[in-house]
Amino acid sequence: MLVIDDNGNKIGIMLTKDAIKLAEEKGLDLVEVGGSADPPVTKIMDYGKFIYQKHKQEKESRKKSKSTGQKSIKEIKFGIKTEEHDRQTKMRHIKEFLEDGHKTKIVVMYRGREMAHPELGRELLQRIIQELAPFGAVEYIPKQEGRNLVTVVAPHSKQLMEKIRKQQEAEAKKAANLDPAPAGQTQPAALKEENKVG
Repeated sequence: MLVIDDNGNKIGIMLTKDAIKLAEEKGLDLVEVGGSADPPVTKIMDYGKFIYQKHKQEKESRKKSKSTGQKSIKEIKFGIKTEEHDRQTKMRHIKEFLEDGHKTKIVVMYRGREMAHPELGRELLQRIIQELAPFGAVEYIPKQEGRNLVTVVAPHSKQLMEKIRKQQEAEAKKAANLDPAPAGQTQPAALKEENKVG
């Protein structure tokens, strides 16, 4: 077997018992790092430290993959008999998830005899999808999974979200300018004069 010492220098080809003896003299372990090579490659090292470093690197790579934009999939469940207030609360949560960039799995659950009327669940899911259209797009058409009707809504891109937000603000301004003065509020004197003349 080919032996590499603890400094990374190639010692050469040795018998297994000689390599183990050399590692024990240094107070270290002989670890096979390339078993499929011909001859097999081994390294003299502290195996405990090696495992510790390996776990530390894996932990760092997991942490980096989470922080580099991989968003989790959130899940919200609806029942066919979910009351309007509860539905609105769940819709608000879904909109927040989509605005934060998370995909959202929407599940409509059928309980008991509700399975006899699957169209009720489809209608509910269609209303939900239509209400979420400004915030995200459906990834796949709703499908039946056992007693559940399931779909996933993915958020729109940031540019599209910004464009939609600007359109909504413009519409809100336009609506605010068109609203007459609410009842109980007096109009300015100049407007009252115009109304009398005209």
